Amino acid sequence: MDMPQPDPAIIARKAQIVARLQAVLPADAVIHEPHEVRAYECDALTAYRCPPLAAVLPRTTAEVSAVLRVCFEEGVPVVPRGSGTSLAGGALPTADCVILGVARMNGVIETDYANRFIRVQSGRTNLSVTGAVESDGFFYAPDPSSQLACAIAGNIAMNSGGAHCLKYGVTTNNLLGVTLVQMDGTVLDIGGAHMDAPGLDLLGVICGSEGQLGVVTEATLRILPKPEGARPVLIAFDANEVAGACVSDIIKAGVLPVAIEFMDRPCIRACEAFAKAGYPDCEALLIVEVEGSPAEIDEQLALIKAIALRHNPVEFREAADEDQAKRIWLGRKSAFGAMGQINDYMCLDGTIPVTALPFVLRRIGELSKEYGLDVANVFHAGDGNMHPLILFDANKPGDLELCEAMGADILRLCVEVGGCLTGEHGVGIEKRDLMAVQFAADDMEAQLRVKDVFDPAWLLNPAKVFPLGVTAGRRAA
Repeated sequence: MDMPQPDPAIIARKAQIVARLQAVLPADAVIHEPHEVRAYECDALTAYRCPPLAAVLPRTTAEVSAVLRVCFEEGVPVVPRGSGTSLAGGALPTADCVILGVARMNGVIETDYANRFIRVQSGRTNLSVTGAVESDGFFYAPDPSSQLACAIAGNIAMNSGGAHCLKYGVTTNNLLGVTLVQMDGTVLDIGGAHMDAPGLDLLGVICGSEGQLGVVTEATLRILPKPEGARPVLIAFDANEVAGACVSDIIKAGVLPVAIEFMDRPCIRACEAFAKAGYPDCEALLIVEVEGSPAEIDEQLALIKAIALRHNPVEFREAADEDQAKRIWLGRKSAFGAMGQINDYMCLDGTIPVTALPFVLRRIGELSKEYGLDVANVFHAGDGNMHPLILFDANKPGDLELCEAMGADILRLCVEVGGCLTGEHGVGIEKRDLMAVQFAADDMEAQLRVKDVFDPAWLLNPAKVFPLGVTAGRRAA
């Protein structure tokens, strides 16, 4: 994966840059020794690594503003970083950049149950947002698989979703406002505590912008009352395509589950060995969860069962109590960790119409044979957010490149059937060179002009999202 060459003039001025950063931050907030900055050389896309020039860990918006102002004046690129859980290389450094980590900015600023919002610093982890309000009967809906570790800043940058986004939407549907610091240190308050703010929808522009436009330091999030009850069912099938067809039929029937998750045999086996969830021996399984009153749950599950039975499932298992519900979810929540124990893998993130699931699953199987690389499928089936895990051997010469080529073919397939390159992981460096598959030249230019306005020096999160050939002139200007 190509990255721009570091600027030797910036590297030569490292001592001066570090001294200026130390002047605006506490001593322990500036990390610059070579052995220390290696902790920031990659994110969760570990195939690509590069130690940064330095890393900073501010605690306040004012400190973030001061850091960005120094870097702007010095012409130093800045890579914002939440918890480093990006699977697309969204926080990959360059050798001449400063990593700006928000992990120490993890406080709760305000909670308003009457108006159903919470305001937090952007380094707070996703799961701990719910943790702050669950004792009072509320929760924060977006729930990425990495929710134990991932930061709200990263969720906003990538417009993250999760298993329950089918009903509750992704981050943009649950984000009310942000404090954004621009590259020159200017602080903007965008949105507010209510769904409808006047003026241009800058909040919609910021959410999903992958750190290209500014650094989010605070966020106002929508919180919701916990549902009266929820119940998952596990439906096992003897073929991936049959499971995909069942998903399509559930959605076409007008049922709106909270979640529909898909796992295939390689993933089922890995999760069962890792988590002992009690999954059946089958080719594919769905986890479908509904919520509401007991009567509403029974009514929805009766319809889902009737649809599933038309596809001749191997097993239909309904959770009888909370312990059984947790066991059904246990394997799915452990999927990425379970697969990581047995193989190197690249996790893709294309999204497709649910009606295309049977065809796309079949075609992924064909590509697996063509490339000679195994694939494990685990994904948010309800909204068509695919997560094929391409398994490879990082120690085998050429295997990573083969994996990248196969991944590109799968993502092209997603676009061809009416989908898109990414559902929640972002473009990062992983899908950067495929943007021309999704966007025409004029469409790309419109996005580049937005970047020009927010970051005219092109210093924020370099080499992400846009193809290097398209941005070379702007970066050199």
